[in-house]
Amino acid sequence: MNSPVLQAINLGRVFNEADTQLEILAHLELSVAAGERVAIIGSSGSGKSTLLNLLAGLDQPTVGDVAINGVSISGLSEKKRAALRNAELGFVFQFHHLLPEFSALENIAVPMLLGGHSVHQAQLRAVELLDQVGLSNRAKHKPATLSGGERQRVAIARALANTPACVLMDEPTGNLDPHTAEEVEQYLTRLNRDQGVAQIVVTHDHALAKRMDRVLQLIDGKLISL
Repeated sequence: MNSPVLQAINLGRVFNEADTQLEILAHLELSVAAGERVAIIGSSGSGKSTLLNLLAGLDQPTVGDVAINGVSISGLSEKKRAALRNAELGFVFQFHHLLPEFSALENIAVPMLLGGHSVHQAQLRAVELLDQVGLSNRAKHKPATLSGGERQRVAIARALANTPACVLMDEPTGNLDPHTAEEVEQYLTRLNRDQGVAQIVVTHDHALAKRMDRVLQLIDGKLISL
């Protein structure tokens, strides 16, 4: 049996506030298989963003561990965590976070350049990904000249640049109108089918959540299957 591409093991996160301790996550378990699509829902303040940060290695758990493609990240230096994150994970946020001075093609190429690929290799891959998200004719456009949906599709293409094992998404359709959100959701579904990259989506969009293979709700610091 193949190892999970992303796994949380007995994960806990406690924040110290003044004289009190605030437990956000408690003994949380999560295992995501290759190509699997998982939605995580929950009320505001339930810890969804905290969980994503832990899964991405952007924050350290109080207890427990996260493994990416079988590699435990708890003992890694920040430099090695960053390298593993760039190679194995992609990220899509509610706001696209594209670099405004770069073109669509250049934004997509950045993760590959950071990973040591040549400029030529990065450009070829960026052209391929732009075609996959239907934006070949917008390659030289900067973010300010793109629509909201186009910017989010560029962000999705950027997340796939290094052929990650899993893409983590935080409200990827939350800043879009319903029609554009539907288009982005269709691209996410198609890209998952075509490339087999696992997806973890934190969302309040129930239409998007229903398209996933599994829906989990974060309640009292734990994930409950729905």
